[in-house]
Amino acid sequence: MDALNPQSGLKPEADLVQDLAKQGLAKQDLAQDLDRRARRNLLLLACCQAVGQSCNTMMFAATGLSVITFYHHPEFANLPVTMQHLGVMVWVFPAALLMQRVGRSIGFRVGSLFGMAGAIIMCTGLYTANFMVMCAGGLILGYAVACLQMYRFAAAELVPIHYRAKAISWVTAGGVAAAVIGPSLVRVTHDLVMPLYLATYAAILCLHVIVFAVMSFITFPSVAASTAASGTAEAAAPPCPLWVIASQPRFIASVIAGMLAFGTMSFIMSASPLAIVGCGFPHAEAHWVIFMHVLGMFVPSFFTGNLINRFGATTVMAWGVGLMLAGVAAALAGLTEWNFRIALTVNGVGWNFLFVGATTLVTTCYRPNERGKTQALNDLLVFSTTATSSFMAGFLQDRWGWHPLNWFSVLLMLAAAAAVIWLRYQRPTLSPAH
Repeated sequence: MDALNPQSGLKPEADLVQDLAKQGLAKQDLAQDLDRRARRNLLLLACCQAVGQSCNTMMFAATGLSVITFYHHPEFANLPVTMQHLGVMVWVFPAALLMQRVGRSIGFRVGSLFGMAGAIIMCTGLYTANFMVMCAGGLILGYAVACLQMYRFAAAELVPIHYRAKAISWVTAGGVAAAVIGPSLVRVTHDLVMPLYLATYAAILCLHVIVFAVMSFITFPSVAASTAASGTAEAAAPPCPLWVIASQPRFIASVIAGMLAFGTMSFIMSASPLAIVGCGFPHAEAHWVIFMHVLGMFVPSFFTGNLINRFGATTVMAWGVGLMLAGVAAALAGLTEWNFRIALTVNGVGWNFLFVGATTLVTTCYRPNERGKTQALNDLLVFSTTATSSFMAGFLQDRWGWHPLNWFSVLLMLAAAAAVIWLRYQRPTLSPAH
């Protein structure tokens, strides 16, 4: 691992590994330590990821189709989803700084409370056919999503440094269950009561209650213990200014790659239900395509961490860019059910490679006492992209159509490729494991 920006005072990962070795912790001992102390927490956190991501999947699948049942401006059908992304931008710094002060456990449960409130508001907006209330519900739900996106950083804090990539990947893999839970609940609930999708938002409320309960059983490191984990000298050092951390080439390139990965994925995912129904296919087909997409997003997480350790993060990220471009090619090849299914599935796999790789690199750019503001800045930038892309998806799908929208995605992926190339040649990436 290359040394970080000298101004930041951060240690390269190789030095951290050497520090652990000096303390008498061999790799085999770390594996046993992980078995004893972290596997249970990672499993429970993955369960929370599964349930929380299900809520997010249900929002993507249901919102545009529920809005057009009463609001006859399809170009704005995804605005509540956009408001959710804007909510992430509004809430991400308060949420991250709250966790820095009181710890992950309380912070994540506050997120679940916001999720419950947001779901209730969404139900109210749909029941009263009030578009602005639904947008307000999306804004409140943004706090819950901001917390959900921090699960991957919390996973890295639960394990020794050797296992960061794997821990991030394992917890992200909780989305595999979300690929089943979310679309299945939408299929079951979308016409359970009237108006359409009212029961879907009620189900989101129940899922946030489950996350709140499960989160109570996870043992996170205390704030003091997490800060001290970096060593006495680093724990005593004052945190660097955010601009110093953010000026590192590795941080800049990693965040750009993460922004474009999530933005492009959100762009395609948000537009696809409207495109599918617009081509004359039933709502059930849109639910099935979202299921395959989410499955593609999270199944690779079972091995993405191993791929990063073996080949390096930038190599895996480059594969992700290539796969997302392949998904666009499938979408441009035709308008059959299988074009949509293949395009969205491959898009999801590409997102996983690109985003998990970018997240892994971001976790090497800060000390524990700098994590709150650094993670918040990362997610603020990522969700500024997704907010824009989710809104533009409905607008461009209505004005341009499915094929021009996918051609526009090619430009985003070319920008992501430039970020990965810059990262690869400006700074060496994570070294392959030996």
